[in-house]
Amino acid sequence: MAAPSSSTDLGLLQRIAVRDDTALAELYDRHSSLAYSVIMRILRSPSDAEDVLQETFVRVWSRADTYDSRIGSPAAWLTRIARNRAIDRLRAQRVRRHISGEPDVTLDGDTTMPEAATLETPEVVVQAAATARALRTAMSALPAVQRELIEAAFFEGYTHHELAARLGLPLGTVKTRIRTGLTSMRGRLEQVI
Repeated sequence: MAAPSSSTDLGLLQRIAVRDDTALAELYDRHSSLAYSVIMRILRSPSDAEDVLQETFVRVWSRADTYDSRIGSPAAWLTRIARNRAIDRLRAQRVRRHISGEPDVTLDGDTTMPEAATLETPEVVVQAAATARALRTAMSALPAVQRELIEAAFFEGYTHHELAARLGLPLGTVKTRIRTGLTSMRGRLEQVI
């Protein structure tokens, strides 16, 4: 049985698929802060993150009819879109810097995030903070090799092939470690979220 929030989100996606723009606004209100957090973690630029957040919801609008509940909840689907769009932006920036001869900017370890420029209720802020804490806790419980691979793949935009070459590991080992880590995190997060 789907969780109440998943069934609400599923109903919103069904309405979006038939072009109900109020459903898109409701979905945005429900998930924009989570999507923005994921995008900011990857891009570290508020202006780029706002652009990618808009691209994410445009993609949701145009692709709502392709959602498949067998691959995850609507929130996970939306978060995956946000992550993929952010990684696409990050890769495009790297290519532009490489072509123009600019050096890659290395990021310091600062984990503070600017707040999204949206009107959020205290409940939404508290829920987003709780979700972030749960994610950090689940990540910290992973063995270091799994955690590092997941962070590099999901937050730094490296492909499995790039990670295998970078770390001198077989591709299958990289994929197995990431999948095992994600499965472990899913088990921990299902109990919390």
